[in-house]
Amino acid sequence: MQKTATPRPRRTVVTGTMASLAGLLREWLPRQRWFAGKDRPVTDLALLSMTELFPGCLHLLIHAGHSGVPAPAGGAAGGDCYQLLLGVREHLSPRLGRALIGRAEVGPLAGLTVYDALQDPRSAQLLLERLRHPGTAGPLRFEADPSVRVPAGLVPRVLEAEQSNSSLVYGDAFILKVFRRIQPGVNPDLEVPGALAAQGCGRVPAPVAWIRTTHPREATLGVLQPFLRDASDGWTLALQALASGDDFTAQAHELGQATADVHLALASAFPAGEHGEGERTADAMTERLDSAAHSVPALRPYVSGLRTAFGALVTCDPGPPPQRVHGDLHLGQVLRAGRDWFVIDFEGEPSRPLAERRSAHSPVRDVAGMLRSFDYAARQRRPWRPEWARRCREAFCAGYAARAGWDPRKKHGLLRAYETDRAVYEVLYEARHRPDWLPVPMAAIERLAVRGG
Repeated sequence: MQKTATPRPRRTVVTGTMASLAGLLREWLPRQRWFAGKDRPVTDLALLSMTELFPGCLHLLIHAGHSGVPAPAGGAAGGDCYQLLLGVREHLSPRLGRALIGRAEVGPLAGLTVYDALQDPRSAQLLLERLRHPGTAGPLRFEADPSVRVPAGLVPRVLEAEQSNSSLVYGDAFILKVFRRIQPGVNPDLEVPGALAAQGCGRVPAPVAWIRTTHPREATLGVLQPFLRDASDGWTLALQALASGDDFTAQAHELGQATADVHLALASAFPAGEHGEGERTADAMTERLDSAAHSVPALRPYVSGLRTAFGALVTCDPGPPPQRVHGDLHLGQVLRAGRDWFVIDFEGEPSRPLAERRSAHSPVRDVAGMLRSFDYAARQRRPWRPEWARRCREAFCAGYAARAGWDPRKKHGLLRAYETDRAVYEVLYEARHRPDWLPVPMAAIERLAVRGG
């Protein structure tokens, strides 16, 4: 039996915890997939909040600072807030080797082993118990939909797929998404599915329980939803179709219909925006382009051509009114179970400020994200299959038009601008996280800058 850490006097732990953890976290954080500051050295760590969830498990909100580096637009000055669940033991079981953060050498935790508690089945089960019995723990609030029963004893497992958060699946019945990068306010991945459930939209799994904090500011920390056990994500299905030489247009058409269904429900659930933001949107896109070109030299030769796409927003057909949208729609954010498509992960692009992700945007933004995703899929196999991507794009837009009542293909200027903005985002993402993938969005950049779409 593994020993858990002997509880220390709370005052000592609270005042001295970062003395024990700072050195370990400076090395561990930049290696995590969800850490946003990989290209900015961590120079300062500050403890914003700490709660002992149960013996041997600490819940922390920390600020990771990057001195001397300009803050991203809308971000905290020089850094970000992160949520950590840390286990503390005298000795770590070999089965938890991957969870190891390190052994504290100084401070109140000196001599104890620190690890990522979400990797520990015992901690994961105790976390679910907190959600099954709503209540408080310090500034943390555990809340649930009283109409849904979550059984006890569900076996947890960590999803290993690359993502910007951490997800635990319980008994193949529920999935808990634990947000890592925390911004003040209600996270769209709680707000939007809840609102769509109230609209009777069956395309989105509804929240079952959630975690939030009241300190240092109100923020969403995690959401529990039903897990679609027999579902496959759209990315996997698209790659399987490519590998077997199968057509994917029927699925793409149905996916277009599902996307339109979600957009229609969103338009009913949230207030609509107003036209007249073309110039402001163009300026924001241009600013993102200039920032990306500063970080990725390969983008610089195309800046002038890409700016013309954004400038057209001022004069082109504005399309349907701005509304709440998904914000980061691609094949990895949709699931197919049986013959039905479901849309998940409404958090939006985590790198963008929460206020922007919760604001109204043109629904063309989501359409452009999915069209880029078909191109990504087609480029995963050689020789490249441009016709496969083109047919999928056409089918998706046709399916969308059949449900929405308007055709994205007829909003060429709008679609080109949003597809260009998405490709610029992809270039920056790949340069930072997956340099080998950079040629994929760069091919789109060349097409959009030189040929206009």
